[in-house]
Amino acid sequence: MIRYAKPSTLDEALALLGEARWKILAGGTDFYPALGNRPLSDNVLDINGLDELRGVSETASHVVIGARTTWTDLIRHPLPAAFDALKQAAREVGSVQIQNVASVAGNLCNASPAADGAPALLVLDAEVELRSRAGSRMLPLQDFILGNRRTAIEPGEIVTAIRIPKASIAGSSSFQKLGARRYLVISIAMAAARMVIGTDGRIERAVIAVGACSAVAQRLPELEAALVGSRPGREAEQAVAAVLFAELSPIDDVRGSADYRRGAAREIVLRALRGALGEADAEIAA
Repeated sequence: MIRYAKPSTLDEALALLGEARWKILAGGTDFYPALGNRPLSDNVLDINGLDELRGVSETASHVVIGARTTWTDLIRHPLPAAFDALKQAAREVGSVQIQNVASVAGNLCNASPAADGAPALLVLDAEVELRSRAGSRMLPLQDFILGNRRTAIEPGEIVTAIRIPKASIAGSSSFQKLGARRYLVISIAMAAARMVIGTDGRIERAVIAVGACSAVAQRLPELEAALVGSRPGREAEQAVAAVLFAELSPIDDVRGSADYRRGAAREIVLRALRGALGEADAEIAA
């Protein structure tokens, strides 16, 4: 017999997770479409009653985004310019109606290669907080998403928050997404960039991530290293042109060929870089 539970506290939810295997229901925007025409066959743990997991807060060392925080919550919350890419990505998650109910953590747990939130969180050095009855653990985001629809969540665990180190909220950021149309689109390629400019006017730190061009969103450490020390503008753009983007492994699918994605990734990285540096750029159209 299939069970349904809607706990009102995290402790209650963790106790239930320790008893049996459950499918966790948060916003539901991915949960129901994933069923297709199949009948529900898993126990359902509805966490929409866990108000303690919703909202943005701060500790001495981190900005903490609760697992149930919606994209609309995030858009409305005042945050430093380093979060601009994440807010821009938030506005690309489906329609406004979806943004009102879909959770930031759910976007990561769904583990789609085209998850809009992943590149923007990678450039913030995000960590994923997981809890079980045995305790809690933190995983860097790049270690949490393992592949297409695969995460490092273990039986009995639930994602409770996404944590951003305050050391990683320096500079400004930007997000760019390429799709077959302007709205309500799955990405062909997307990129986020965060730039910190030193007192000498050169790039002091560069953080770049690309999504939808590999099984998981990828940081581009070779490009990041090449950008450090360059001046915004021509020097920085020459660095983007020179690096091979070897970290990416795009596929052919109905939205675009691997070759097209490789070229698109370079272009949208360039545009994300310009946006993070405050340089004017045009919107992308496929």
